[in-house]
Amino acid sequence: MIRFVKKYALGFIILVYFILLILGGTVDGLEVQVVVITFLFTILVVIPWLIWQIRSLLKLRTEKSKTELLHLQSQVNPHFFFNMLNNLYGLIENDPKKAGKLVLKLSDMMRYSIYEGEKETVTLKEEIEYLNNYIELHKMRYHKKIDVQFDQHVLDENLNVMPLLFIILLENAFKHGVENLREKAFVKVYLSTSESEIHFTIENNFDVETLSDEKGIGIKNLKRRLELAYPGRHTLKFQSSDDVYKVQLTLRQ
Repeated sequence: MIRFVKKYALGFIILVYFILLILGGTVDGLEVQVVVITFLFTILVVIPWLIWQIRSLLKLRTEKSKTELLHLQSQVNPHFFFNMLNNLYGLIENDPKKAGKLVLKLSDMMRYSIYEGEKETVTLKEEIEYLNNYIELHKMRYHKKIDVQFDQHVLDENLNVMPLLFIILLENAFKHGVENLREKAFVKVYLSTSESEIHFTIENNFDVETLSDEKGIGIKNLKRRLELAYPGRHTLKFQSSDDVYKVQLTLRQ
């Protein structure tokens, strides 16, 4: 583009210069010629060059953001799948029927994580199904009683959302709550929507002796993904009181 502009714009400026030189002939006339040529050069060469530079910079930043997002998404869930595979190994001999069901659900989740997880957006319905599968898998693998509730008030299941955002918060609720409690463990999940917002809230109880103030890689990952995909259009809040941990995530369309 720039080469094209320079090639023809400069030729045009030179032509205009000689025309003005013939018509001018006075000092004042030459000054006018200089002003006119400078103006034409700015309009035909400098401004297009600046526009091209700005577009190139924006394109570079966009490509960098997309690359970073893909990298961050690729880090979601690997430890969960490894843990589930370890549990499967123990179930194959003791309860093959249960192991078979677990394999099917795990396969569905892996397929979703690999193929749907690469997309920029998925429907809210697809994310809800993924979360339900995750909850069912955990219910199958535990030998203790856990109370898991997933309440939904969704006006439009076809709302678009970035994939694999909510699962990080759900994983943390099980990892830092259910995993460390021998009894009365609970996880309460609430998902609601309005015309322009998606609200995701999750609560879980935990063992106060095992609580750490340090945020794991999953939360850091989530925060960065939100910054890239929902800049200025999200809120993420963490609360802790007594032995209950609560997280609230709001996405604005």
